[in-house]
Amino acid sequence: MRMRRLAAFFPLTLFLLVLASAASADVTMPSFFSDHMVIQRGIEIPVWGWADPQEKVTVTLSGQTKSAVACEKGKWSVRLPSLEAGGPLQLVVEGKNRIEIADVLVGEVWLGSGQSNMAMTVASSKDFPEEKAAADHPRIRMFTVARETAETPQDRCGGDWAVCSPETVGGFSATAYFFGRELHKQLDVPVGLINSSWGGTPVQAWTSIAVQQAEPKLAPLLESWKQQVANWDPAAAQAQYEKQLAVWKKQVAKAKSEGHEPPRGPRAPVEPLKNPHRPASLYNGMIAPLVPYALQGAIWYQGESNAGGDQANLYGMQLAMMIANWRADWKQGDFPFLWVQLPNFRAVQQQPVEPSGWVTVQEEMRKTLSVPNTGMAITVDIGEAEDIHPKNKQEVGRRLALWALRTTYGKPIVYSGPLSTSACVKDGTIVVEFDHAGDGLKTSDGGPVKGFAIAAEDRNFVFADAKIEGNKVVVSSPGVKKPVAVRYAWASNPVCNLVNSAGLPASPLRTDDWQ
Repeated sequence: MRMRRLAAFFPLTLFLLVLASAASADVTMPSFFSDHMVIQRGIEIPVWGWADPQEKVTVTLSGQTKSAVACEKGKWSVRLPSLEAGGPLQLVVEGKNRIEIADVLVGEVWLGSGQSNMAMTVASSKDFPEEKAAADHPRIRMFTVARETAETPQDRCGGDWAVCSPETVGGFSATAYFFGRELHKQLDVPVGLINSSWGGTPVQAWTSIAVQQAEPKLAPLLESWKQQVANWDPAAAQAQYEKQLAVWKKQVAKAKSEGHEPPRGPRAPVEPLKNPHRPASLYNGMIAPLVPYALQGAIWYQGESNAGGDQANLYGMQLAMMIANWRADWKQGDFPFLWVQLPNFRAVQQQPVEPSGWVTVQEEMRKTLSVPNTGMAITVDIGEAEDIHPKNKQEVGRRLALWALRTTYGKPIVYSGPLSTSACVKDGTIVVEFDHAGDGLKTSDGGPVKGFAIAAEDRNFVFADAKIEGNKVVVSSPGVKKPVAVRYAWASNPVCNLVNSAGLPASPLRTDDWQ
């Protein structure tokens, strides 16, 4: 952003007084209104900022001019008419000072949020040297929101726009970048990506406190954090940390002497009010400041931090609440919201079914597809058993983009892996029917179908035989004469191979509701 001022030749004292007065009256804007920004095409363009109360502010873009008068609190805003994709343009804002924002593009803008798998950079993903060399995409830009917690919703955040190049792409969110690159390739328009993510954080940190307080099921969670804030003793927390640190140092020394990998160190204490896990803390500091910047939609990669303890079965409710929360804030109707279903992770499946919080969150994500205008990239085949941060973010981004290209942009493509729509018992078998089969179901390796388990009323699941018939799978087992339930890929790291004609994997499923 560049600001131009004219200054006359005053005596030094008078000049400094004038300069100080001008600084206090400067029109200012959120950080994302800056050089290289991308504006959403096809809808009204909100532009806003702050000035002195009653100060008139004029905004000009692409020959269109709108004015507003700052309110008593200094806030001003205008809405410019929609634009077609293109640029570069210059955005000019004038009050008592003049702001010139250069190299503005108009195209598609998507918000990417979540925890570490959204934050994970291109530099940490697979094939980085090749990706870096090929990253000459100046019409793809990314705004990375500075990580900040807050007790109340904020109106400002830190960050700046980066133009995609071999020099910058390494710091981009990999999931968001590969998603945006596919859109850019298929639509041939500029793409702006807003990365607001923080590793290790739960869904409740990204949702407003008012929305969560309205849900009785979340009362224990909110009360727990209330007590943590009330009972915070920094001296005691530091003393406990130092004890843990001393024990850890001994463990490290022992591990090194025995040739083992040293254990992870203890985390330094964090004041509960500033903890990024605290409900609404990241919504307040990293989502609220973005509203109402015009978007096409949002992508989400999170859930790992909600897969433990007794939180997993609440995840679908929490995700749906967050989606509704963001949509209500932006007032852009039911804008597209797409997420990544948790990938395969941990030890490879040994039993017919291996229930866990991980697979429960996968199921909760699938159930949330009932929310209008949502989509889910199934990734049960591209995770890594020993790494919660799988490196193949290229395919993750591509699969998210398939949903957008079909449901938002109308491209006639197969865009989802198979999702079961019904199951019926028939002559000692269970017939499972799937949507999104494309030209028909098949296996990824060309061999027999793997991953189905079947059970009778005794709830004892056994691995089952499965036969593909078009968009259906007929499941049976000689040891289960009267089956009543079937599950597929029901483990944290399942052995499974059912895909559609486009090679996209089927989502984990179950027909029962047994605990």
